Amino acid sequence: MGSIGCSNQLKGKFNKQMNVLLTGAFGNIGTYTLTELFKRGYQVSAFDLNSRANKRQALRFGRKLKIFWGDIRNPQDIQKAVASQDVVIHLAAVIPHLSATGINSEDRPELAEAVNVGGTRNVIEAILSQEHPARLILGSSLHVFGRTQRLLPPRRVSDPVSPVEHYAHHKVQMEQMVRTSPLVWSIFRFAAALPIRLIIDPGMFNVPLDNRIEYVHSKDVAIALSNALECDQVWGRTLLIGGGQNCQFYYRDLMKQILGAAGMREFPERAFTKEEFSTDWLDTEESQRLLNYQQRTLTDYVSEMRSKLGGLRYIVRMLQPLIARWLLKRSPYFK
Repeated sequence: MGSIGCSNQLKGKFNKQMNVLLTGAFGNIGTYTLTELFKRGYQVSAFDLNSRANKRQALRFGRKLKIFWGDIRNPQDIQKAVASQDVVIHLAAVIPHLSATGINSEDRPELAEAVNVGGTRNVIEAILSQEHPARLILGSSLHVFGRTQRLLPPRRVSDPVSPVEHYAHHKVQMEQMVRTSPLVWSIFRFAAALPIRLIIDPGMFNVPLDNRIEYVHSKDVAIALSNALECDQVWGRTLLIGGGQNCQFYYRDLMKQILGAAGMREFPERAFTKEEFSTDWLDTEESQRLLNYQQRTLTDYVSEMRSKLGGLRYIVRMLQPLIARWLLKRSPYFK
C-alpha cells in the first residue's frame, strides 16, 4: 500500500475500531472498497438495494459484513444504517453511460435525481440526527466540470463547475448540500472508473474520439477512500481522484485497448459523436500526496479484463461482424 502523505494520521478510534458505513456498497467502486476496508480490519457495514445482483455480490463477504438492505430514497431506511457509525462513505447513485452497471441517469432523470439528490439529503439528515454525527465522504465526479476540451488541461479543484448532464447537475447539488451542512466532510471527484466486465453498449459512441479522458482503476479508488480514513488532512477538502499522468488518454486510445481486450476491432470514426463530452485530464498531485493510491494503469485493467473473459474473447472475436453491425445500427451518428 505504501505510506500516506499526511503529516497527521488519525489514531485511536479513528483507526481499526472505526465503524464505517458504505452506501452503494455493491456497485463497481463499492465492492472494491468493501474488500479494502475488510483487509485493514475496519468494522464495516453496507447499505444497498435488496436486488438479486446485489445479493450475489454480498455472498462474497459472508457473515462478517453487516448489511442494511433498503432504498436510499426512504429516510427511515438510511436512518437505521447510520446509527453508531463513525464515517459514512456515500457512493450510492444512479450514474450515466460508460460507468453505468444498471439504470442510466440520463434515461431516467427523475429517478436519478430522487436517488442522487434526495438520497444525499436523507444521508445528511440521518447523520445529523445522531448524538455523535459521523464524518461523511461523498463520491462525486469529474463530470461536474462540464465540457472543457477548449481549455488547457488538467482540470483543478479550483476550476468552476459547469454541469451538462442530469448526473453532473445532481453531483453539483450533492456537493453543495454537503459543503453547507454542519458535518465534517470530504468530497472525492472520481475520474472514469470502468467496471471490469464486458459491457457492449451503444453509449460508447457518445464520446468523440479526440476527447481527453482520465482513467482510474476501481481498486485504486478503494485505496484512496480507505487511506482517507487514516488522514485528517482530507476533511473539509475536495479532492480529484484519477489515475495520474499514465492514465490520461484520448478516447480513441482508451477504446482501442478496451475493445482489443474484449476481442473486438475498432469502430469507424463516423460512428462517434463530434460533440465534446464531460471528461478531461485531472490534476491529482494533491490527492496522490495525501493518499498515495495510484498503483495501477489501464494496462492492469486490460489484463484483468482478458483474464475475466477467458475463452469468451474468442467467441466475441468470431461474432465480431454481427456485434459490430448491431452496435453501429444503434449509433445515432453512423450514416
